[in-house]
Amino acid sequence: MEALVLYGIGDLRLEQIPVPQLADGDVRVRIRFCGVCGSDIPRIFVKGTYSFPTVCGHEFAGVVDAYGPGVDDFAPGDPVVVFPLLWCGKCPACEQAKYVQCHDYDYLGSRSDGAFAEYVVAPKENLIPVPDGVALEAAAMTEPAAVALHAVRRANTTLAGKSVAIFGAGPIGLMTAQWTRIMGATTVFLFDIVPEKLELAKQLGFDNVFNTTTETPVEVVNAHTDGKGAHVCIEAAGVPATYRDALGSVGRGGSVVLLGNPETDVNLPAALISQLMRREVSIFGTWNSDYSAAGNDDDWRTVLQAIASGMLTLTPLITHKMPLADSTEMLHKMRDKREFYAKVLIHPSGENF
Repeated sequence: MEALVLYGIGDLRLEQIPVPQLADGDVRVRIRFCGVCGSDIPRIFVKGTYSFPTVCGHEFAGVVDAYGPGVDDFAPGDPVVVFPLLWCGKCPACEQAKYVQCHDYDYLGSRSDGAFAEYVVAPKENLIPVPDGVALEAAAMTEPAAVALHAVRRANTTLAGKSVAIFGAGPIGLMTAQWTRIMGATTVFLFDIVPEKLELAKQLGFDNVFNTTTETPVEVVNAHTDGKGAHVCIEAAGVPATYRDALGSVGRGGSVVLLGNPETDVNLPAALISQLMRREVSIFGTWNSDYSAAGNDDDWRTVLQAIASGMLTLTPLITHKMPLADSTEMLHKMRDKREFYAKVLIHPSGENF
């Protein structure tokens, strides 16, 4: 099969590799679309994966191609999404079905081969059928949309009637903003430095968008909240300035959620730490998303239901769709920020979409 293989940091090669084989309980999925996550760029060009060679890509949707013994709830052609974390099933976290806290997990696209390819194999427990009416382009963004939902839920507060400030208007930030609106937030502030991202936010119906090259977030939030600050602040960019802005914009008794992967060390002024203490602010970390192997309500199923109902709008985030054969150049453009992009979807070269 065709695959984009990472042999070392920055060493990407488009080549033919064996189609992954099936074991008991496995399902092979033919990839239709795989999104490029913000974490894929440093993984490919800076940090590397856990071993080489590796096929990256963990945000994907496709159709069932084949399955091994012990699988009776899927059929060839079924549209599916795949939870990419492969839990051990033995640790205390797994015993409580808290798979994102697994002590010894595997992961498609970083620890095992992922979906920058024609096929992926995963355990049947990791697959969810895609509801009728949900396009596979949108379904391929289930993973980041679930991460965004999980971050909002981590704030541990009811959002109805409250104000939320989001720092970073990339795909995750814009998905997060939509979730806060769905959950009843009356005012949603969005901050970024890229005009095209802010324009996309406006197209999604958000009016309180601000360019932090010309506006100071703390001043903006205070001006719109009578100096009280936002009830919830969500950091979704992972840079020192947005950490400080998020922590500085939250009100008394408010919550800050740390969602963006930090690019470097973050130094906090003593005065800011003192303010956080005096305001009795709650700070929440978030990672990944909740998933139920038993088919119960979880972040993933909530996303798919919200897409199907029209509450969650993801397709406007897609700025690029391209075949694997052309993807290396696009990944370099993303690294170098040579052109604007939001969500980039990659698909097998033989497909026409």
